[in-house]
Amino acid sequence: MFWFPRECPRATFWPGESTTDEDVERFLEGVRRRVHAIEGEWLSRFRRARVLAYRMPEATFGPHESVGGYWVSRESVAPLELVELGDLLALHAEAEIELRIVPNLWPLWNRVIASTLEFGGIRLHNARPAPE
Repeated sequence: MFWFPRECPRATFWPGESTTDEDVERFLEGVRRRVHAIEGEWLSRFRRARVLAYRMPEATFGPHESVGGYWVSRESVAPLELVELGDLLALHAEAEIELRIVPNLWPLWNRVIASTLEFGGIRLHNARPAPE
């Protein structure tokens, strides 16, 4: 979810336990996988992005109580190292995450949130206006 330039709007979606086979076919081409979608106008920034990640000690971290996929520490921690992530497109490919390039996020986003898929969106306020 964080393999993107800082202000890049993106939609992510994946099948969950209650996702129907119909939605897997319609949105994921029949393959139960994760998809990240960005608008085409962000592609050059995506390819040039230099994204850094802090590596943190694992000892005090645990899953967030209500937000799936997030880990939190109730104690202050110091990062172990700062790592440049490298080629964001290669990271997607290696993780077998489809990177979908769309002209406008809103048509896809509106269909995804009305489906049985799990989803997340970040910086959607930076997306192009929805087509009329």
